[in-house]
Amino acid sequence: MTSIRDEPGLRSETIRRANLSSIVRVLHADGPATRSRLVARTGLTRSAIRGLTGELVAGGLVREGRAAPLGTPGRPSPLVFPQPRGAVVLALDIEVDSLAAAYIGLGGEVLEHVRVDRPRGHSSLVDVVDDLAGLAAVVADRRPDPFTTVGIGVAIPGIVRRADGLVSVAPNLGWRDEPLGDQLVRVLGDDLPISVANEADLAVLAESRRGAAVGADHVLFVSGEVGVGGGLIVEGRPFTGVAGYGGEVGHLPVNPAGQVCSCGAIGCWETEVGAMALLRRAGRNPAGGRAEMDALLADAAAGSAAVLAALEETGRWLGLGLAGLLNVLNPRLVVFGGLFQRIHPWVASIVEAELDRRALSAPRRPVRVVAGSLGDEAPLIGAAELAFEPVLADPARWLHGSIDRARNQAKLTDRRVVA
Repeated sequence: MTSIRDEPGLRSETIRRANLSSIVRVLHADGPATRSRLVARTGLTRSAIRGLTGELVAGGLVREGRAAPLGTPGRPSPLVFPQPRGAVVLALDIEVDSLAAAYIGLGGEVLEHVRVDRPRGHSSLVDVVDDLAGLAAVVADRRPDPFTTVGIGVAIPGIVRRADGLVSVAPNLGWRDEPLGDQLVRVLGDDLPISVANEADLAVLAESRRGAAVGADHVLFVSGEVGVGGGLIVEGRPFTGVAGYGGEVGHLPVNPAGQVCSCGAIGCWETEVGAMALLRRAGRNPAGGRAEMDALLADAAAGSAAVLAALEETGRWLGLGLAGLLNVLNPRLVVFGGLFQRIHPWVASIVEAELDRRALSAPRRPVRVVAGSLGDEAPLIGAAELAFEPVLADPARWLHGSIDRARNQAKLTDRRVVA
């Protein structure tokens, strides 16, 4: 009997698909590259690169152009560009006080984007999903020319079962066992794959591919807003736990005499370092939302003693919790996102001092703590990266019209639910 391994045709096709994937991943991550650069990055031969890029050009995923002359003998190697509109994803971001939608093209180019603030409160699943459908229609209407949509990625501040998008718990939204994936299919259809994941897991993915953690292989991402989330990269790969529930650092117990958390426990880390805690310490309205936080940070820049004292206290609690995470996880790089990115200039030295005092010297020594570079949009960019993964893993599936661009795009556009 002949096994699959004995079939040279099948082996050849498997190798071809893997090689196409290598090329598309390089172009998606790094942008335009010469054929010579692709040879160096992928280990493929020049002839293989030439043939495979020809397939990708014919399939609309890349284009080729002339490279600038280098002043050396011979013709310069052709430059290969990712085609942003050859493969586009719809990225959606659910935050406690805002919603966002964006179309993002291959190579990470943001084609259209909209974010809307919403009153802080426990919005129902149906209301949030209908509003997301409305935002998706808004960005679809803005597109200047047709493009091929290949997937949908969604970021959510909660514990998510990735297999079906069930949100087991999102304390700051008031959700428990909510079928977010099924509801998204209701409003967006089932023509495109829909992937849902925790916002911090997606933010660390974005920072590692396009932000402050590019090139780092062991990364801890910690983000603060109303809640506190964490994401982890281990040996260059995202770590999410056995069912996608890893990284819930905001619910580490740090203060037995502290505040009651939205999860029901007492003294969770996010009750000491989240946005509401900082606003409360500064004598502000803890439910004031993004506008109140903007005003607080403006006062910090102006030297307000009360605000600076609140930031100092928040920095101490931030360092305390982070010291425990360093001892357990031993990352090389810690990236602050969201609110923590914004307050980093005021709390950096305090956090470092707490780490020196509380963390074990061995895991403390190699670690750097930096502000993220993608701001509030890191989860949205990460959602796009999640949605791109099937294309990056097997671009051959998308080369010859396997997605009916007009039909899928029209369906997304026509589902107009007013936000």
